[in-house]
Amino acid sequence: MTALPGLPPEAFAKQDRTPDALFYAHPRFVTHIDDAAIEAITDLYRTHLPPGGRILDLMSSWVSHLPVEAAYAAVIGHGLNERELAANPRLTQRFVQDLNADPILPLETASIDAALICVGVQYLEDPVAVLREVARVLVPNAAVIISFSNRCFPTKAVAIWRALGGDDQARLIDLYLRHARFSTVEAYAVVPEGGLSDPLWAVIGRTDPQVKGA
Repeated sequence: MTALPGLPPEAFAKQDRTPDALFYAHPRFVTHIDDAAIEAITDLYRTHLPPGGRILDLMSSWVSHLPVEAAYAAVIGHGLNERELAANPRLTQRFVQDLNADPILPLETASIDAALICVGVQYLEDPVAVLREVARVLVPNAAVIISFSNRCFPTKAVAIWRALGGDDQARLIDLYLRHARFSTVEAYAVVPEGGLSDPLWAVIGRTDPQVKGA
């Protein structure tokens, strides 16, 4: 467990402590946010993802919410259910891995142009370790886009996440990213609370713009 100032290890405990692979063994061909929030995520990706880039979609499923008109060199999907990933038409590659058991990504250093974590960061038990791996595989000045709403599987979300609300959850992700050595972090509400659709927040971290190893 990567230490974070002011947060004890119990902050990342779960009500359901069984292996996550068991919880996700059966595919769920559903979306976890409503259509308006999905459209907002797609617009976010349309703005921030590099055309023709290599995209890593972490904690993915049978949909990636990528703009239909956008073409990418590769979309590498990660998740815990092979059937969900196999049904995702945007993925050019996929791999199944429990990041809570093994955070090391099977990807080369500086090989990815952007990374996505959509409504999944709340399930990471050592988020800094995972995000340091994300930083490693990203090219310089690349973005990781972490989006979340007010929905989750509560028994699988970590304790600190369940104790906080949306703006404070965004600040928590900011803390994760800064300790994972992202050079800049931007957080904001994409779809504010109190409307007719699911609220949506985005936290975007960027790697150092300098060439690694220079």
